[in-house]
Amino acid sequence: MTTLFLDIGGVVLSNGWDHHARRRAAKVFAIDYAEFEQRHRAAFEVFETGKLTLDEYLGLVVFHCKRSFTRARFRRFMFAQSQPHPAMLALVARLRAVHALKVVVVSNEARELNAYRIRTFGLAKLVDGFVSSCFVGIRKPDLQIFRLALDLAQAAPSQVVYIDDTEMFVEVAARLGIRSVHHVDARSTAATLASFGLHGGDRDAG
Repeated sequence: MTTLFLDIGGVVLSNGWDHHARRRAAKVFAIDYAEFEQRHRAAFEVFETGKLTLDEYLGLVVFHCKRSFTRARFRRFMFAQSQPHPAMLALVARLRAVHALKVVVVSNEARELNAYRIRTFGLAKLVDGFVSSCFVGIRKPDLQIFRLALDLAQAAPSQVVYIDDTEMFVEVAARLGIRSVHHVDARSTAATLASFGLHGGDRDAG
């Protein structure tokens, strides 16, 4: 194993803008959740592939009508949903150091949220490259995003292990011959990685 492919949301950080965060937003801002969710689902694919800016997304999904709150306040709420998963951040850092792994993010994220998360949680210090949907214009579960990550990492599938909390994406990566871990918690992920020969992070798991 030379390379670790890694999802961000649900693995090293909380999900950035999932249905739980949107439901919280609907409650805090007194938005009709059903309409909000319907508009989000119509827009999220182009949002996450970098074809809509955050401001354009908000114009379509939230500010298509007059609101009692500002875009700036809503943006702050969106960004505040991101929280670190310290055990997984520590596990990845230790495995990278012990095994000299190349770490590549393969994730579905919108550009402004992705940039905020990278900057706020220091991910650039931990990760060698970001194959984010907003940068490459491809979203998981498209196999092409994994092929692109392999090309950019210059790694064969047999040299890569991939961690994701979405089981479907794990299954897609596995079709290419990438050893894949369905992440549930840091302890079980550390144990699975150890079974692949990637020891060294167990003391940080919990």
